[in-house]
Amino acid sequence: MNKLELYFRLVRLDKPIGTLLLLWPTLCALWLASNGKPDWTVVGIFALGTLLMRSAGCAMNDYADQDIDKFVKRTAQRPITSGRVSGKEALAIAATLALLSFCLILALNALTKQLSVAAVIIAGTYPYFKRFFAIPQAYLGIAFGFGIPMAFAALQGTVPVVAWVLLLGNVFWAVAYDTEYAMVDRDDDLKIGIKTSAITFGRYDVAAVMLCYAVHLGLLLACGWQLGMGVWFAGGVAVAAGIACYHYTLIRGRERDRCFYAFRHNNWLGAAVFAGVALDYALR
Repeated sequence: MNKLELYFRLVRLDKPIGTLLLLWPTLCALWLASNGKPDWTVVGIFALGTLLMRSAGCAMNDYADQDIDKFVKRTAQRPITSGRVSGKEALAIAATLALLSFCLILALNALTKQLSVAAVIIAGTYPYFKRFFAIPQAYLGIAFGFGIPMAFAALQGTVPVVAWVLLLGNVFWAVAYDTEYAMVDRDDDLKIGIKTSAITFGRYDVAAVMLCYAVHLGLLLACGWQLGMGVWFAGGVAVAAGIACYHYTLIRGRERDRCFYAFRHNNWLGAAVFAGVALDYALR
């Protein structure tokens, strides 16, 4: 591979699932914060910013894990741990992408800028949480959902309680889908001493995933009721619940490939919720 291809892989542009898992809750927040009529310039800023920050986070994650990834089957050939991209290159790429993301929000209000600083700190420190935190996926959920309070800040100039509840719901969703992801690497993670929710939950991992899905969807319904959402929103959540039940059939046997497929399939769960939000406003 040439350097450009390696950088492409470093920031996971070949694997858009992470960006989508960030984007769906952010889009939902933009629609909810604007009563279904978001400023399209703001939507564009958040969409591009999501891509840039996810890419920066991936580069930072691989830098932090360069001495660990080589012991995990799925990550052994990543650009840094395989020696084809240096740690300094990865840090430079992460910093450049984070700076570009910050430049995007210069036109937005001060509160959004302040929250963006917190978002960068959370994204940058997440890779180190797995060294000591029993459920690092919860911290990931904050990082992946921080576009929610930022969206409300950008469109309303404040962050209401409902936005923080939506963020909490996103934490439970992230624990669900990233536990499925962690179930793929559990054997390797046990050998090298990395902490993950799949290890922490142990034999209750499947039950914990389903409970997290239930809490996530329950909090979504509570927020929707608070915001006056209707039948289309409820329908979107119902479809998402059906998808979560399908994931149970995939992960109950704890097979690596099926767990990984369940993780990737969460894109459709997020899409179903957003479709419900968008349709609820569009069809009023």
